[in-house]
Amino acid sequence: MSRLVPVAIMLLLGLASQAMAASDDPWSSVDPTGQKIVFWHNHTRGRQEALAAIVQEFNRSNPYRITVTQEYQGRYEDIFHKVVGVLNTADAPDLVVAYQNQAATYQLLGGLADLTSLLNSPKWGLSAEEQQDFFPAFFRQDIFPIFRQARLGLAPNRSTEVLYYNLDWLRELGVNAPPATPDEFKIVACRAAKTPFSKAAVAGGSMGYVVDFEASRLASWVFALGGEIFDEQKMAYTYNTPAAQLTLSFLRDLFTAGCAAPVSERFGDQADFGAGRVLFTTASSSGLPFYKDAVDNGARFAWSVAPLPHLTPAPVMNVYGASVSLPKTTPPRQLAAWLFVKYYTSPPVQAKWGMAANYFPVRRSAAASLQDYFERNPAYKTAFDLLAFSKYEPSVPGYDFVRDLVAKAMAAILIQGAEVQGTLEKLTKESNDILQEQMRGLPTGPKQ
Repeated sequence: MSRLVPVAIMLLLGLASQAMAASDDPWSSVDPTGQKIVFWHNHTRGRQEALAAIVQEFNRSNPYRITVTQEYQGRYEDIFHKVVGVLNTADAPDLVVAYQNQAATYQLLGGLADLTSLLNSPKWGLSAEEQQDFFPAFFRQDIFPIFRQARLGLAPNRSTEVLYYNLDWLRELGVNAPPATPDEFKIVACRAAKTPFSKAAVAGGSMGYVVDFEASRLASWVFALGGEIFDEQKMAYTYNTPAAQLTLSFLRDLFTAGCAAPVSERFGDQADFGAGRVLFTTASSSGLPFYKDAVDNGARFAWSVAPLPHLTPAPVMNVYGASVSLPKTTPPRQLAAWLFVKYYTSPPVQAKWGMAANYFPVRRSAAASLQDYFERNPAYKTAFDLLAFSKYEPSVPGYDFVRDLVAKAMAAILIQGAEVQGTLEKLTKESNDILQEQMRGLPTGPKQ
C-alpha cells in the first residue's frame, strides 16, 4: 500500500498540472482537424492570384487537413455591408479583411473574436520573439482600448502615405532633393506651376501639386506638421487644433496661389504625374507599381518617393491597411482560421506577399528575403525604410462616416473659400457627435 501512495500522488499532481495548463490556455484541448474555413477578401488581379497561391500552399502543407477557401467579396465597403448582415449567424465567414474602424463597428455587434488568447496560446500562438518581430505600430493597431484592450485582428500587410516627386523636374527647377519642410514645398511647387517640365508627354499647363479631398490625405499632413486628429485619452476627434488649422491654411495658400489643384478624376493624380504635368502628389505606397507604369508609358523621367514635408524633428508616416479579423464561430473553426492567419503572417509568406502585392510585410525579418526586390524597386525600399516613423489614424467605430465629413470640409475650405477655424470647429463637433452615437452601442464603457 505504501508503494501505491506516491504513485497516486504523482497521478494527481499530473492531472492538476494538466488542469492548470488547460486553464492557462483555453485552446490547448481544441482540435482544428478537418475544418473548412472561408476567407472574405477584396483582392483582385495579381493580388488575388498571389493570395490564391498562399491559400493553396497552406491547404497542402498544414498537418491538420484544414481547408481554406478564399472568396472575393468586392471592395472594402461592399464587404463591410455584407459582414454586418451575417455577423453572429451561421453564414458569417471565418476570416474577413477589415479596417480597424470597421472591426470596431463589428464589435459593437459583439461579432468578432478577441485574438489575445490565441496569440498568446503556448500551444498555438506566437512566441514573444515572434511577436516582437512585428513592426510595433502594425502590431498595436488592432488592439482596441474601447473594448478593454481586445485584439480584433492581426495585420497581414500595410501601406504608408508618401510624397511622389519628379526628380528630373526638380533639377530643372534648381533643386536636387525633395523638399523637407512646408516652406520649401511651397516654393518649388509654385515654381513648377509656372515652369512646365521639359519632358512633359503632352503640351499644356503644369501644376506643382494635386491632392484629393480625402481623410487620409488630411491626417498625413496634420501628422507631418506635428499634430493629431484624435485624442485617445479623451476619446475625441481634434480637427480644430492649431496644427490642423495650420495644415488647412497651408493647403489653402497653395490653392489660392495657383500652385495646387484637386485631383481631376479617379487616379488622375497618377496619370498627370506620369505625363509630367504634376510635380508632386501624395498617395499610398501601394500605388508604386501604378505610378511606375504611368511614368514608363508617359514622360519617362527619374522619380521616387519621400516623406511628406514636416515640422517634426523626424518624419511622421501615416501607415494604414486592413487587417484580418475572425468573426465569432466555433472554437475549432476559430482555431483553424487563426492557424491560417499565423501562416499568412509568417516571414517567408510575408516576403512573397509583399513582392506580389507591393504591400509592406508586417514582420521585420521578412526584409532579409526582399533584398533583390529592394534593388529592383528602390522607391519601395525608400518607403520601407520609413516604417520606423509610423503613426496611424483612429481605430474607432464610425470613422467611415467621419471620413465623408472630412472630404466635404476640405472641399469647402480649399475650393469654396470657407473660413478655416470655423469649418474645423464644425467638423470636430460633428465627428464627435458621430463617435458618441456609435459609442452608445458599447456593451461596457472604455477601460479606465
